[in-house]
Amino acid sequence: MLHQILSLLLNVVGGLLTGACLLRWYMQHQRVSFNNPLGQLVLALTSWLVLPLRKVTKALPGGDWASVLGAWLVQLVQFLLLWLVGGGVASVAAVFVVATIGVANIAISSMVVILLVHCVLSWLSTGNAVIQAVFYQLTAPLLRPLRKVIPLVGGVDLSPIVLMVLLQIVAIVLANVQSQLLMAM
Repeated sequence: MLHQILSLLLNVVGGLLTGACLLRWYMQHQRVSFNNPLGQLVLALTSWLVLPLRKVTKALPGGDWASVLGAWLVQLVQFLLLWLVGGGVASVAAVFVVATIGVANIAISSMVVILLVHCVLSWLSTGNAVIQAVFYQLTAPLLRPLRKVIPLVGGVDLSPIVLMVLLQIVAIVLANVQSQLLMAM
């Protein structure tokens, strides 16, 4: 029972921090302004971790690797703690693999949530225009290729639903890979 409670708490805190780090990276990658409530929340949740990691990753080219490293470190700590209290992972090496797959799973879950919020906000005409613009900027690069292939059905854009299904398929594949790796170790 205690292990289940600890696992729940670690999953909630670890998932929130990992998702915030990944969202920070994605917002920077998409050049989305942080001068909005979502951006301020992301900065408040992640700056304590990401800013010191920038000293380590400043020599790496190609973007904000500190945010990605922060997401991975949060998952690593989460699974190491679970491993230490008897989480059933076979070895320390398995913890590194599980943490990496955990980051990918949270990235997929986060994108599904972003898509859902984007859809709900697009249905509400009285929503905050700044927040709607932020979610549009976050989802447009992923939806654009699907919109070229999937026609409107009765004036309704089905591309977010198709993307959510595709993301869920990838999540299932990752979960199976993760379980196979854990059994092999």
